[in-house]
Amino acid sequence: MSEGLEPAYVLHGRDFRESSRIVELFAAGHGRVGVVARGARGPRSPWRSLLQPFRPLLASWGGRGELATLRRAEPAGAAPLLRGEALLAGLYANELLLRLTVRGDPHPGLFAAYHALLGALPDAGRRRWALRRFEAALLEELGWGLPLERTADGAPVVAEGRYRLEGGQRLVAVAPEAAGAVSGATLLALRGEEPPPGAHAGEARRLLQQALARHLGGRPLRSPELLGGRRGAPAGEAEA
Repeated sequence: MSEGLEPAYVLHGRDFRESSRIVELFAAGHGRVGVVARGARGPRSPWRSLLQPFRPLLASWGGRGELATLRRAEPAGAAPLLRGEALLAGLYANELLLRLTVRGDPHPGLFAAYHALLGALPDAGRRRWALRRFEAALLEELGWGLPLERTADGAPVVAEGRYRLEGGQRLVAVAPEAAGAVSGATLLALRGEEPPPGAHAGEARRLLQQALARHLGGRPLRSPELLGGRRGAPAGEAEA
């Protein structure tokens, strides 16, 4: 239950009964929350156009059971203008949150990372690295963070080194020509705000998506298909 208005975003919604909607919110203090927005499809409902993905909201809800009842929702700013690849990237982020988080598990750090991502998506120059930063934050917040500073034997990661991730969490130094290796520069860049140059950006994408795939249960994401991506394409492929 949310006693007062709380910052939130809509991740997904579907029609429910004759005039209502079931909406998945991602809230700053409560994490993912399922709510019933009663009458939201009515022609005079103020929620009809408000409960849309990517629009910042202030919301409150209450009640018992798996689905709460939405009590209030009001705008907390303008939604970012997302079209084409930017829209696909936003849908991809929403699907990751729906698939990998559980209801009622607060992640204020992840909420902040999602908010930052939405602000960056309209800028084509920032979009891809913003996605990488969000993916890394998602893994970290859910307890699956990548080892970016030290190898399994305690040696510090250096920009000139080559490394391989084994078993999802074990980082080992390897020879420069080793298959599946990633550069130390890529790993170190994932700790900061600035994207790595050149090929390192592609390495970061492959590394993060391999790590995410371990937690998706073998089921491909749907978002790459929604705007014309190949059926079954790896997560985020259409925007890379």
